Amino acid sequence: MKNKFDYYENFKEKYLQIIQELGFDSDMDSLARDFLSSILDHKKQQYSYDINNILLKFTSTIQTVENIFIFGCGPSLELTLKGMIDILGTKFYEKKMIIAADGASRLLTEMNIPITAIFTDLDGINYEDFNNTEFIIIHAHGDNIEKLQFFQKKILKFHNVIGTTQVEPLDNMINSGGFTDGDRSLYFLRSILSPKNKIFLVGMDFGKVIGKYSKPYLTGNVEGGATKIKKLKFAVFLIEDILPLIQNELYFVNSISVSDKFQYLSLEDLKSKL
Repeated sequence: MKNKFDYYENFKEKYLQIIQELGFDSDMDSLARDFLSSILDHKKQQYSYDINNILLKFTSTIQTVENIFIFGCGPSLELTLKGMIDILGTKFYEKKMIIAADGASRLLTEMNIPITAIFTDLDGINYEDFNNTEFIIIHAHGDNIEKLQFFQKKILKFHNVIGTTQVEPLDNMINSGGFTDGDRSLYFLRSILSPKNKIFLVGMDFGKVIGKYSKPYLTGNVEGGATKIKKLKFAVFLIEDILPLIQNELYFVNSISVSDKFQYLSLEDLKSKL
């Protein structure tokens, strides 16, 4: 099952291009991968953890729904989600797969929306977020080793954990491609989508303003720094690159237009697509 998700050889060239431009260190990424892998090894010994069983369960979950909503942390997130509730009602999320990219999980939890999966490098979530999702896909990279240490006990105890890396994967981890939490979720999903799945991206703005749910300490939207803006530009490039491999309907909801390759929906048009 794991091999179905691994695209390291396909993605390696893009990864090297990205870290070279951003000045990141692949050795540190490998160190983070090894640390998360050691946690998962301990988890296997202590809790009979099996990544293939978790992946099979995740695949079964996604193939039982028609509509998949992926919520990012862009500045449009809060207003768009409230607008969706106004137009579609408070139960719009029923019989849908709800995926949160990192800190978007905090807003979804605040609004009592059940989360199916969180894709996170752990810098936007809290301890409590582990209690509000069925699956958590944790990414290891050179800048989040301290976060992996901080969340180690939660990772050990939470059953449906999947570890991802951006360097060569090990037996208990995956490299499905992608770089930020948002675009990485699409790369992860691509091989297990069914023809009936429709994908709606909410709060995926990729502009110069960073949404307040990106980090737990933010109290409002802020201007992004140079490195963050570069990361978001790479996210746009990576989504553009994978779109031809995803035959499903895919829409950005109520977001600013950053690419003529993306299909955008207003809140008013969303209802007709569901």
